[in-house]
Amino acid sequence: MKPAQIESFFATLQAANPTPVTELEYSSEFELLAAVLLSAQSTDVGVNKATRLLFPVARTPKKMLALGLEGLEGYIKTIGLYRSKARHLIATCSTLVEQHGGKVPRTREALEALPGVGRKTANVVLNVAFGEPTMAVDTHIFRLGNRTGLAPGKTPLAVEMKLLKRIPAHYLVHAHNWLILHGRYVCQARKPLCYQCGVSAFCSFKPKTRAPVEGLE
Repeated sequence: MKPAQIESFFATLQAANPTPVTELEYSSEFELLAAVLLSAQSTDVGVNKATRLLFPVARTPKKMLALGLEGLEGYIKTIGLYRSKARHLIATCSTLVEQHGGKVPRTREALEALPGVGRKTANVVLNVAFGEPTMAVDTHIFRLGNRTGLAPGKTPLAVEMKLLKRIPAHYLVHAHNWLILHGRYVCQARKPLCYQCGVSAFCSFKPKTRAPVEGLE
């Protein structure tokens, strides 16, 4: 994808959704961190169902710790890998209280030092909570970067570095959410909806199937 195409690609996404937001529900930096930690290999819908019950009783690291491991597991047991996620979240809350005064740190180094928090989670928090121009490469963005020709790469880090280099600076703060939403609802894994894609004109992918015709199966 050439620079002019990339500009048009993001201009189109911006026109359709000027201020994209994450679909995870949260009301504080800590809740966002907790939700993202819980969302690994899980859907935002599933995480939201659990946190709608969890967050009202545990809106701070101290209150989360007060639940204890078993208490926390009871709230998130509908989420995949909930036992390991509960351990990580409790350990993270302990670190936040002991080392950061209960606040979510604003540096990548400090975020990645938290139990269960890797580069992708740190990037989401830096971008969504603090407005940093970071790029969290999840399965949707990895697929989209390669499929469209926007940022081909063999690893999430390679795709991330290319995206940060190729996306014009004035789009970077919102680019993460634009790409996730586009990958989730349009550029889907098994059957990309190219026939209703607003940025297909700038994309390298050529669909093998034609658009469905109304009235035909």
